[in-house]
Amino acid sequence: MRSVWNGSISFGLVSIPVKTYSATERTASVSFVRIHEKDGGRIHYRKVCELDGEEVPNEEVGKGYQAADDTIVPITDEDLAKLPLPTTKTLTILAFVGADEIDPLQLDKSYFLGPNGVAAAKPYALLRDALEHQEKVAIGKVAMHGRETLAMLRSHDGAIAMHTLLWPDQVRSARTVAPSDKVEIRENELTLAETLMDSLGELDESELHDDYREAVEELVSAKLEGGEPTAPRAAPGTGGKVIDLMAALENSVRAARESRGEGGAGTEQDEESASVTPIGSRKTAKKTAAKAASGSGAKKTAAARKTSGSAARKTASGKASGSGGSGTKKTAGSGGSGGKKTAAKTSTAKSAAKKSTAKRSGKKASA
Repeated sequence: MRSVWNGSISFGLVSIPVKTYSATERTASVSFVRIHEKDGGRIHYRKVCELDGEEVPNEEVGKGYQAADDTIVPITDEDLAKLPLPTTKTLTILAFVGADEIDPLQLDKSYFLGPNGVAAAKPYALLRDALEHQEKVAIGKVAMHGRETLAMLRSHDGAIAMHTLLWPDQVRSARTVAPSDKVEIRENELTLAETLMDSLGELDESELHDDYREAVEELVSAKLEGGEPTAPRAAPGTGGKVIDLMAALENSVRAARESRGEGGAGTEQDEESASVTPIGSRKTAKKTAAKAASGSGAKKTAAARKTSGSAARKTASGKASGSGGSGTKKTAGSGGSGGKKTAAKTSTAKSAAKKSTAKRSGKKASA
């Protein structure tokens, strides 16, 4: 790679000579040339002087600054080199901060920094390892391509990456873009949205490719062969219509899981469990479930008591009529609080039966 800027990193009293390389390339993207539609001839842009109307070669093209009164002030490279800016050849580190403190909207261009010379290898590696160990990024200023800019340094894949940053006043506010009215989001909608996020899975970089570039290449190949390209199938969409948000989320979750081979009954169960809790009532729902469980247990206990009481009354009735005591003994020996109450009622029934027999015997004797 060809270096685009040579200078040094000022790290306290340590100076690290570096070379700067572009970290990205745009040659793989689709580009078109201008043509004359009438005859297909290519259209070229020529640099023409507005004073004499003649074409100007590249070696005669210079820089100029347009003042407020539209006066053009010529500026040469020598003029810029004499500016009292230490950042023209030195990237001065101002502070070390967490990466999450940098707004991604400020990221501009990306570069790789490499050590310039054998003596720069050790301080270069020291700065790289310190950034990685502390999990921080370095913020500094550097002058590149005729302007001074902020720069962020971070450890990346064994090297130091530099991202030029926009100045804070170059980032526009999003207040006029956000919804003006307060939008209420229900808890089940938020839960389904989070479920959809989890269902999409992790990003596989090997599957990322430029579909537009491939479609253009197929179009060009078809035209070179004298045929017409096949019309692509339109992607399903809503056409800008208002849709049922919950239904769209549920269908999205189902489609995402089916694409990963996770469809089936489990998906429906997960969707049901992800869409029932109302907003602000997760704790209330837990308390309600606990009360329902305790109420159900109380109903079962009451039913058991009622059943055991009924059995005891039947047993006492059977004993009073002289049907034998085997059933009573089994009921009393069955264990639990129901058995004890049955035994108590049975003994009461026996006492009542004895008193009744004694009265009948007394009446017979007096007769």
